[in-house]
Amino acid sequence: MPNSGSHPSATLFTPALAVAQERGLGGRDLITAFVAGGEVMYRIGHATKHSNETRGFHAPGTTGPFGAAVAVGRIRQFDTATMTNALGVAGSLACGLLEFVNAGNGAMVKRLHLGRAAESGVLAASLAGEGFTGPSSVLEGEFGFLHVFCNEWDLPALTHGLGTEYMTPSISMKRYACHMTAQSSIEATEDLREEHKFSAADIVSIAIAGDHRMATRNNIPAPEDKMMAQYSVPFSVALSLYRDARNPRSYDDEVVHDRAILDLASRIKITVAAGQGRQDSTATVTIWLKDGREVSRQVSSFKGTPQRPLNQAELKEKFMLLTRHLDRGKMEQTFERLQHIESEKALDWVSV
Repeated sequence: MPNSGSHPSATLFTPALAVAQERGLGGRDLITAFVAGGEVMYRIGHATKHSNETRGFHAPGTTGPFGAAVAVGRIRQFDTATMTNALGVAGSLACGLLEFVNAGNGAMVKRLHLGRAAESGVLAASLAGEGFTGPSSVLEGEFGFLHVFCNEWDLPALTHGLGTEYMTPSISMKRYACHMTAQSSIEATEDLREEHKFSAADIVSIAIAGDHRMATRNNIPAPEDKMMAQYSVPFSVALSLYRDARNPRSYDDEVVHDRAILDLASRIKITVAAGQGRQDSTATVTIWLKDGREVSRQVSSFKGTPQRPLNQAELKEKFMLLTRHLDRGKMEQTFERLQHIESEKALDWVSV
């Protein structure tokens, strides 16, 4: 979700689906729960002003339990008091450290943070449903979430437009199997390759001008494991010139030892573009070629953002790539049913 640091698919949809299936509910109930949890989670994320990550916490692991708790609570038809308790419990389950970025290894915990957030939301709602209580001031209190997890915060953002302005339609979907900060750079690079007909072997060097995160936290030319590779902008851009960056299987266990990708990644330099914000996905990619050409392209809203959403064919392509290990015919049927999930009376068919 742009500018909130949240990941609704992993932290929100999965627990909501599981509980909806458990209770025999349908697609409309699932969508309603997803929106309810999302609208709360996005606002908590915006209220942090990204300072929870500046402080060293991984945002999805800290905001995710709140969204998941609300989604599950909505499915269970919690009243106000019970939902308040669910949020109060979720605050004590928030966790996730960004130290893997500084250490340069151990990026497996990045996925753990999102999984634990989903699990924590179910746990918080389950406890609240049994009468377990949590502090009603869990977000704004002196020792609440914002004061403890953040260096600065925007309290009014917690309720701004709640119930009248919906943020869920601005969810982004990543086209490439890597971190959001690499999406624009890879798209620009692929566009340039298609237009100017060059290969990785023709490249002398690449320069990327982007936001602060691209140039610092995600500037990892030689990652130590495949999950850190997915987190790295220069490595992912280099990979896109040798492998299909749309396919998660391109980031296999051996990718970090691929000498061609590592060599090209070492020749990719990233700087902060003048006047660009800390959370701006715009990237300008300039490539110098051995024949003397210099080509450049800027991508401001990558394919998959609300400004340029994936079309039906691109959505299906992504779905089929993610489910390639399963029966293709069954997955094609599943994709078609998912397009009309609001009409489904039960959800037991959504499985792998």
